[in-house]
Amino acid sequence: MLGTIIGAIIAGLIIGALARLVMPGKQNISILMTIVLGILGSLIGSWLVYQVGYSNSNGGFEIIPFLAGIVVAAILIAVYLNVTGRRRVDRV
Repeated sequence: MLGTIIGAIIAGLIIGALARLVMPGKQNISILMTIVLGILGSLIGSWLVYQVGYSNSNGGFEIIPFLAGIVVAAILIAVYLNVTGRRRVDRV
């Protein structure tokens, strides 16, 4: 149980960080919110992929749900920034 929670936090951190990297500009968002949105993005993205009928019959690393998690996490970060009214800081 504890290992699952720690794994979800680490996966959320990685997916949230990658989602922030693919978004343009610098986002004004905390590390904790990045982890939370990364975990949510991972869960929602994986759920959506499996609802479409994805099957990892060959085993190994599941790249499609991972990429879907990054896309969903980026969308969640954009929604969060719009809802909270925080502005992106564009790099010069």
